[in-house]
Amino acid sequence: MRLRYYHVDAFTTEPFRGNPAGVCPLEKWLPDETLRRIAAENNLSETAFFIREKDFFHLRWFTPEIEVDLCGHATLATAMVIFSELGHAEPTIVFQTLSGRLAAAKRGNIIELDFPSRPPSPCSAPEDLVRGLGRTPRETLKSRDYLAVFDSQAEVAALALDMAALSRLDCL
Repeated sequence: MRLRYYHVDAFTTEPFRGNPAGVCPLEKWLPDETLRRIAAENNLSETAFFIREKDFFHLRWFTPEIEVDLCGHATLATAMVIFSELGHAEPTIVFQTLSGRLAAAKRGNIIELDFPSRPPSPCSAPEDLVRGLGRTPRETLKSRDYLAVFDSQAEVAALALDMAALSRLDCL
């Protein structure tokens, strides 16, 4: 099987910096397990797959393990490929995703993303979050992800992460 594939470093203008993502344009959807295996083979945090429809693009993101419902850096990477490599002439790209419709607008050399809001709510810090961070946050909130609030940058820099404990959490 031959597929086009782009490796894009998002959030940077320098090679080998930023946040890498895979981007794979498709003519039609492949089985989900094939998409996951492609993502696993490339071994990046996310690989984006997209198909063009008439006036929008279907966009999906896979980690090496699962499909995720939203990924900012892989969306930015996909928009860059569509604008720069595939010659999309319109100033805005509309994506249909598991999180609903998203937009990417080209403004000069900048790509601006419009994502849905997921306001977090206060919650108790789960034991695995505290263990995973090595310290109890001043405040903990949850939406799709946990948000741990500390009083200073120094506190954040001093965290002793236990990634095994963090991986047991019920969200990202």
